[in-house]
Amino acid sequence: MTKKTADLAIALVSVGWGSSYLLMKMGLDGMGPFTLLAWRFLLAFALTAPLFWRRARSADLKTIGQSALLGFVMFVMLSLLITGLQTTTASSAGFLTSAMVVFVPLLQFAITRRKPNLATVCGIVLTMGGIALLTLRHSLTFEFGSVLCLLGAFVYAVHILLTNRFARRSDGLTLGVLQIGFIGLFGLIFGFLLETPSMPRGASGWTAVVGLAVICSAFGFIMQTVAQKYTTPERIGVLFSLEPVFAALFGFLFLGEMLGIQGYLGALLILGGVLVSGLKPSPSRALPRPPRLPGRSRRSSERVRTVDAGSGTGA
Repeated sequence: MTKKTADLAIALVSVGWGSSYLLMKMGLDGMGPFTLLAWRFLLAFALTAPLFWRRARSADLKTIGQSALLGFVMFVMLSLLITGLQTTTASSAGFLTSAMVVFVPLLQFAITRRKPNLATVCGIVLTMGGIALLTLRHSLTFEFGSVLCLLGAFVYAVHILLTNRFARRSDGLTLGVLQIGFIGLFGLIFGFLLETPSMPRGASGWTAVVGLAVICSAFGFIMQTVAQKYTTPERIGVLFSLEPVFAALFGFLFLGEMLGIQGYLGALLILGGVLVSGLKPSPSRALPRPPRLPGRSRRSSERVRTVDAGSGTGA
C-alpha cells in the first residue's frame, strides 16, 4: 500500500464513520449503549474472523496483548460517545469528536517534547472556540452529553497514537481483527453487568446494528489499522476531518437535526481548526537562516551559500 492509497482508505473510513453517529442514534432506541456495542462488534468479528482466521490464529501473545489494549481504549471512547449521544445530537457529536485532531499533536508534544508549529497552534485556538460554542448553552453551562463526546475525542487521540505505534511493529490486519473481537467482548461483559441485554427492535434496530457492524466496524477498524502503517498520525487526524461533515449531513437528511446559528458557527470553527492544523510550513521557512560571516552582511552570506550549493561535491 502506498501513502496515497493509505490516505484514500482513511478518507473512505471517515465517510463510513460519519454515518455511525446516525446509526448509533437509531440503535439506541430500545437498547442500552453497552448492549449495542456488543451486538455491533461481535457481529463484525463473526464476519471478519473466518476470512482472516489463519492470521488471527498465528498471533503471538504480544500481538494479542496489543489488540486487547487497543480494544479497551476504543471501547472506552465509544462508550463515552454513545452515552453522550443520548443527550446531544449526532451532528454535535461528530464535530466534537473531530477535536481529536488537536489532541493528537498535543499528546505528541507531551511525549516527544516537540513544540507544535504555528498552524497547529492556530488550529487549537479555532477548535477550542468552536467547542465552546457547541457545548456552552444558556447560563454558560455545559451540556453533559457534549462533555462526554469531548472526552471521547481525547481518548480517540490516544487510540490513534497507540495504533500508529503497534501497527509498525505487528501485523496491522491481525491487530484490527482481534481488536474488534475484544471491543465486542468488553461490550458483552459490561452489558450483562450494567444493563439488561436485549435484541434489536424492528427493521430500524437491525439496520443500525448491521450497518455499524459491516461498514463502521468490519471495514472501518481493519482498514484504519492496516492503512496507518503507511501514513502519519497527524495526516490521519486531518483526513478524519471529513467525518463530522458527513455526520452533520446524515443527521440533517435522516433525523432533521438543526444546530442553530451558534451551533453551526461552532461547527465551522472546529472544521476550520481541523483543516488549519493540517497545513504544513513552506520549505523556505523550514530552512534555517545562514550564519553571518565575520565582515559580511547576512545578504552576502546567503549569496555565498548559494554559490557553494551550486558547486557541491554531490556527497
